[in-house]
Amino acid sequence: MVQARSFADMLEQTIHRYQNRTIEAAYIIDELIELGKEMREAQARGESLGMNEEELAFYDALETNDSAVQVLGDETLRTIARELVRTVRDNVTIDWTLRENVRANLRRLVKRILRKHGYPPDKADGATLTVLKQAEVLSEGWAVG
Repeated sequence: MVQARSFADMLEQTIHRYQNRTIEAAYIIDELIELGKEMREAQARGESLGMNEEELAFYDALETNDSAVQVLGDETLRTIARELVRTVRDNVTIDWTLRENVRANLRRLVKRILRKHGYPPDKADGATLTVLKQAEVLSEGWAVG
């Protein structure tokens, strides 16, 4: 979700500039090629970190907080991301996004994981919301798969 939002923003800006005639067709093709390269690099990043797609999604959700990266470091964030994937997978149900008691339990579990690993308390609420949004996106795929 976090990475997709970034790519979507870049694509939207390029298209907007093209529509406003501030760039030519050849330039937009170059920008789209560059966007494709960045998307491939993002996928390779997960492999280089030793993380699957789901773990990388939660890692990116946690990494949006610069102070957490500085305080905890990559290895701890990877550990948190792996634990979040296991916890979310084990606790989501088909209709979990509609049932407040299930969402509340999941929020509690996410906050507990963050606290356990020393995630900055002042940033934990924002990280929890981002993780839950990411969980919504991922759980759609889990229901299908």
